[in-house]
Amino acid sequence: MKVRDIASVIEAFAPLEVQESWDNSGLCIGSPEQPVKGVLVGFDCTPALIDEAVANGCDMVVTHHPLIYGGIKKIQPEDPVGRTVLKAAAAGVAVYAAHTNADKVPAGVSGAMARRLGLQDVRILDEKDGVGMGAVGTLPAPLSAEEAVAFVKERFGLKLVRCSALIDTPIRTVALCGGSGSSLIGAARNAGAQLYICGDITYHHFFTPDGFMVMDIGHFEGEIEIAEILFSLLKKNFPTFAVRISGQLHSSNPVKYF
Repeated sequence: MKVRDIASVIEAFAPLEVQESWDNSGLCIGSPEQPVKGVLVGFDCTPALIDEAVANGCDMVVTHHPLIYGGIKKIQPEDPVGRTVLKAAAAGVAVYAAHTNADKVPAGVSGAMARRLGLQDVRILDEKDGVGMGAVGTLPAPLSAEEAVAFVKERFGLKLVRCSALIDTPIRTVALCGGSGSSLIGAARNAGAQLYICGDITYHHFFTPDGFMVMDIGHFEGEIEIAEILFSLLKKNFPTFAVRISGQLHSSNPVKYF
């Protein structure tokens, strides 16, 4: 098995050419021709994930978020990115990410969110040529705003959410986007959604018009299922190959709540 074999399966699912222009999905560290004995799937590429890979005999890690987004001028162990680069290079661990390309395909991040809520008639929220950010669909039955909050918390296993003022009209159409999704609030309104769910909503976006509300469930919380999707994809295609999912996956959220 080589790095390119793992990459080709992921890219058949989420082609690199659909990633956003600012993104850095794909192979970050290593060579496509590098032999691979084991793959560890995680969410963020951190020093702890590289240590876990090495401890489990994995010489490739696959994550959602890229280790490096833009150019870096220094690689130093005091910096988390620099320390991860140094650890991966020293151990010969290849590093690969499927980020906005995995966000934009229907079976990716937002599609997984829609499935978790049981939405029907799901379509891409911001679609172009069959791919795009976000999803929009209908609930099996209308919910009040209070019921919708409780429903989302239960389905995503959340203790809390951040919401705009609760609306007094039934919620039937729901739009959503994993990760940072404030830029699609307008698209959600145009799609006829009464509720838009994403992460990283800033203060002023919580001022919403009548009949429309926004809900911030967190960046990590909306996207984490993609790690399970990538793991299942690789296990399906390489059933006898050593593919593991990080044991630290659900405790790796860098945002802590107290």
